Formats: sequence, C-alpha cells, structure tokens
Amino acid sequence: MKLTGLAAKMLLLTVGALLVGCTAVQPWERGNLAKPQMALDPYPLQNALRAHNYGSREAAAGGNAAQGGGCGCY
Repeated sequence: MKLTGLAAKMLLLTVGALLVGCTAVQPWERGNLAKPQMALDPYPLQNALRAHNYGSREAAAGGNAAQGGGCGCY
C-alpha cells in the first residue's frame, strides 16, 4: 500500500499529536490528578441513584435493576 504525499503527512501529523499527549506524571503532580473534579464521574453514588429512579419511573430497559410501571410517579 503506497501512501500519497498528503496521506503520509496527515498520518505523521496524527501520530505526532498522539505521542505528545503521552507523558510521565511526576509524584508531585499526582495530587492534582486525584482530585474529585478530575474523575469521569465525580458523584458515582448520586448518579447511580438517579439512574435507578429514572429507570423505575420510566420503565426503560436497563441493565442492572428491576423496572417499574412507567407511570412517571415519584
């Protein structure tokens, strides 16, 4: 498979951009990354409760809880 000049440049640019994002985290920087604001889900218990309530009210097809009647009642 032969790459054209533009395709080769785009591939090189993409690989270079991906490699720039890889870095070693120093021990003194790890405290900043461990803050709750940096988590993908900073409130996992609260979000699980909301998802359970939503699934119970809406009778949506969920993966981990019994579903309710779908009347929308609280």
